[in-house]
Amino acid sequence: MGSNAAISAPEFAPVTAAQTSAPVAENGAIFQVTSGYSALTSGTRASRKGDIITILLVERTSASKSNSASKDRDGGFSLTPPTTGIFSLFSPSDVASSGSQNFSGSGSADQSNSLQGQISVTVAESYPNGTMLVQGQKLTSLNRGDEHTQFRGIIRAIDVSPDNTIPSTKVADARIIYGGTGEIASASKQGWLQKFFSFVSPF
Repeated sequence: MGSNAAISAPEFAPVTAAQTSAPVAENGAIFQVTSGYSALTSGTRASRKGDIITILLVERTSASKSNSASKDRDGGFSLTPPTTGIFSLFSPSDVASSGSQNFSGSGSADQSNSLQGQISVTVAESYPNGTMLVQGQKLTSLNRGDEHTQFRGIIRAIDVSPDNTIPSTKVADARIIYGGTGEIASASKQGWLQKFFSFVSPF
């Protein structure tokens, strides 16, 4: 994914307050309608469409799986011929058979991921049940390439701290995309010819 494609995703585009239509209210004797009004109980805590919230990325996952199996099977058959008569010509080893079968296998897999950092997002929607949809993206241009972070999810307004931060572990239906382009990112990928031989190789 190129850097331009990374920052053009509409589902991560920032939302501004100018895109909202505020409810019409009349001025009273004491209360005066202002565009920056917020309830005394919420202070400056973000809660409206277009407000900015900082997501603290503290993602850490770890998974492991292992299995093993074994199978053994033995069988035998023997017949002792009589010592007299025509069958005495046969040796006991001529009419004996045996067989065995065994199988063993094992496998294991381990995977761990960690992502730490911060990204500021905007409130895209505010729902009556006290939850909000937040989304945003960040592009960092370095001397050897670009790095992009995209975030989208649902948070509870009560979980937002007074300084408008919330850990990513408290985000529901979170979508976190982190990637990069440039020399370093390209060096960690297989070339097209190596991919071809990896695909057709039976080993």
